[in-house]
Amino acid sequence: MFESLTQKLNEAVRQLSGRGRISEGNVKDALREVRTALLEADVNLKVVRDFIETVQQKAIGLKVLSSLQPGQVMIKVIHDELVAMMGPVSHDIPVAPAGPTVIMLAGLQGSGKTTTCGKLARYLKEKGRNPMMVAADLQRPAAVRQLQVLGEQLNIPVYAEESKDPVRVARGSISFAQMQGCDTILLDTAGRLHIDDELMTELEKVAKAVSPQQIYLVCDAMTGQDAVNSAREFNERLALDGVILTKLDGDARGGAALSVKAVTGKPIKFIGVGEKLDRLEEFYPERMAGRILGMGDVVSLVEKAQASVEAADAAKMQERLARAEFTFDDFLKQIEQVRKMGPLKEIMAMIPGLGSAMKDLPLDDHEMDVTRAMIESMTAGERNRPETIDASRRRRIARGSGTQPQDVAGLVKSFDQIQGMVKQMSSAGAFGKDKAAAMKAMQGIDLFGHGAPKKRMRSTRKRKDRKRRSR
Repeated sequence: MFESLTQKLNEAVRQLSGRGRISEGNVKDALREVRTALLEADVNLKVVRDFIETVQQKAIGLKVLSSLQPGQVMIKVIHDELVAMMGPVSHDIPVAPAGPTVIMLAGLQGSGKTTTCGKLARYLKEKGRNPMMVAADLQRPAAVRQLQVLGEQLNIPVYAEESKDPVRVARGSISFAQMQGCDTILLDTAGRLHIDDELMTELEKVAKAVSPQQIYLVCDAMTGQDAVNSAREFNERLALDGVILTKLDGDARGGAALSVKAVTGKPIKFIGVGEKLDRLEEFYPERMAGRILGMGDVVSLVEKAQASVEAADAAKMQERLARAEFTFDDFLKQIEQVRKMGPLKEIMAMIPGLGSAMKDLPLDDHEMDVTRAMIESMTAGERNRPETIDASRRRRIARGSGTQPQDVAGLVKSFDQIQGMVKQMSSAGAFGKDKAAAMKAMQGIDLFGHGAPKKRMRSTRKRKDRKRRSR
């Protein structure tokens, strides 16, 4: 996400590294590169001009503390302005005073409205609401059936009629929702074009008929400035409450995310970061600014982990680790939990400093699938006692997982190192409740089996020196 923009912004700010102070000259040089990076990211021209002017005014003359570098100060200024440019954002969805709350989704053809409708319904259900989806897209063939399939997958009711009038469908959904006990209605409307005045008028009629509490525009982030322009035009006709950006995981530039709020005045409420129905996230400007600047996003990472790992399972695993028990079955559970959190590269990018350091590494989620296949090809006894896996067993496991015997041998060797690390950490009390004592006990432990204690290294070096002199 925004890889090219992140790289170029960091290169621009790096120009200030090593400078003794922030001056007008070096700020202008750095911001010239920032301007180029933003324009190449397809950010709106006026937005770029205003952003550069504001950052320049705030940066010039700033006092740099002795503990900081000019580059660090500049990153702070840019970060704060990115947050201001994209925010503020509230994710609260108001409840209708009488009857169900109505949320209307609009957008261009192919922007991903129907899938987003399902994602938003799932999100609301997890928040404790009882949503219902309404198939009001009567233009696209199979749109109604697609929404019904999503409803079956999510166990969420879908309202549909044999009608060609979306206004009638929208009105009929209100009474049906009340009968079903649903408190929130999601209207999936037909996609349209900028120039299609007839369909835009139809959309206005639907909004007038049901008076939605929220109207969200669904935009494809990969279309860049086209997404921003459509948001501006839809807002003139519908008075939007917010924007949902889809396909943000595939957007390497970021122009739409950085421009929408500044151009339309309407905040980005949610972002779609994958095809699966659980890949809808609340949009937080400060977190996005951190990702763009390569600072990571620890808060989102923790939230993903909490959503993926059951508290009871985590407690059981901690007890097993405290007893130095860690088998291939435990390892398989960890792989599954990581996969639930999302693509590996996306997870790594949320760890401060790690995303930029690993940007060129081939982080392939397929490797985890291969590892899983090898473990599942083992017997229960082999998973509990990897040391029993000899050459003939490696060949059998390789045949069952579609790999090579040397791949199985490599996995067993790596797992043996992990088990050793678990035993070391367990003996040090790292899995207990007293974290302070655990950290103290962990000091000096060689977790990965590399290197030796400094004292031993020095004595070894002295012996080698004595031998060399005696020759």
